Amino acid sequence: MANGNKRIGGALAAAACGLLGAGAPERSNAADPSRSSDNGQWDVDSAFLYYGESDGRVKDASITAIAVRDFGDDHKLSLDAGFDTLTGASPSGAIASDLPQTFTSPSGRSTYTTPAGKVPLDSSFHDTRFALNGTWSQPLARLYTVSAGLGLSTEYDYRHLGVNAGLTRDFNQRNTTTSLSLGYSQDSVNPIGGVPVAFSAMTDAVNEEGVPGNRAGSSQDKKVLDVLFGVTQVLGRHSLLRLNYSYSDSTGYLTDPYKILSVVDPVSGEPVTRTPPPGTEGPGGIYLFEHRPDARARQSLYGELRQDFSGKVLSLGYRYSTDDWQVNSHTLEARLHWPLGSGYFEPHLRYYTQTAASFYRYSLADGAALPEFASADARLADLDTYTVGLKYARPVEGGNEWSARIELYHQVSKAPAATLIGPPSNVLMPDFDAVILQFGYHFSL
Repeated sequence: MANGNKRIGGALAAAACGLLGAGAPERSNAADPSRSSDNGQWDVDSAFLYYGESDGRVKDASITAIAVRDFGDDHKLSLDAGFDTLTGASPSGAIASDLPQTFTSPSGRSTYTTPAGKVPLDSSFHDTRFALNGTWSQPLARLYTVSAGLGLSTEYDYRHLGVNAGLTRDFNQRNTTTSLSLGYSQDSVNPIGGVPVAFSAMTDAVNEEGVPGNRAGSSQDKKVLDVLFGVTQVLGRHSLLRLNYSYSDSTGYLTDPYKILSVVDPVSGEPVTRTPPPGTEGPGGIYLFEHRPDARARQSLYGELRQDFSGKVLSLGYRYSTDDWQVNSHTLEARLHWPLGSGYFEPHLRYYTQTAASFYRYSLADGAALPEFASADARLADLDTYTVGLKYARPVEGGNEWSARIELYHQVSKAPAATLIGPPSNVLMPDFDAVILQFGYHFSL
């Protein structure tokens, strides 16, 4: 059974790739469409990745590959494919209680129980995902390069189809490169059990022939437009600067259909309890499905400086991101490429911090008027993350190369004081850790 949590950038392999900075196989020079040579071969970067969270939470195992071929005169085709499986338990958004809590599963046909004092996790969470992308690039004129691509992915409850196009232009004796990229995607969300009505209450379980009474259809759509403008500048023989500005506009169904909010006593902050009718199984409390705005505009600025110190290359990056959900974030990242013998080490450090979305709520007070929007998704709360990692790569016979990487990740989530109901001692948003293991292999066909 799938869960919206798997898309932290589309599956947790993407989380390891984008959020943690370690996922898809890193392109070697040979597998980079901007650098590969006309050798009549496919240059392939492949990787196996494992991502595992602590306390029995989400686990992801993925296989990915990027293949590039130059057909001559810089006419290049790039193909990348990925397959991953996700299992484990995913936070539902409900808060912990001093009593055991029973919930109806996302399908609406069964129930599960969370022990007292534990953050509710849906242990039925699992999914598989397959993604395929292709890009063609070629010179348009002496100093221009154009590209166009198509991508698709499929999951148990999600479909994605996207197109993209790009243009680069060299200046200043090719010491300055500007780029403009556009992407558009249309996705279909098909939640298990159907699309919940916003702020409707979790219902009792139904039999195989029944349909939960709080559903508003079987699917919803969303659209995403992405724009990226970048400048890369050679600063000297040993230094390079890259600056990017990106804009993303999402419209349509942006709610997570599996996330809920606990309804609590307005004084004590404890979850309100209920008793299912005789002969039925259902939630032991009042839980409402979340509701998010149907539009989100995000902007970000990114800068990266690379400096070569006699073969040791230091990369320093900073990103600032903001959106109209009032999620503002800062990312600091550093990598050091350190040759050793015929191979190299690459230590990695990353720090990320964000503010909570304007509609983030830890819970909802019983009897109070409902807000226009609300979500208890911890990914929309105040949070800080820390990542430390190390990669080692070594060439092998035939010009190929293998690499191994380990990343350790720690997340600290915080409930904004304005969202708390009852004493602060009621808040239970435990930190969690994750480990990322990756083995990569570059070869030519």
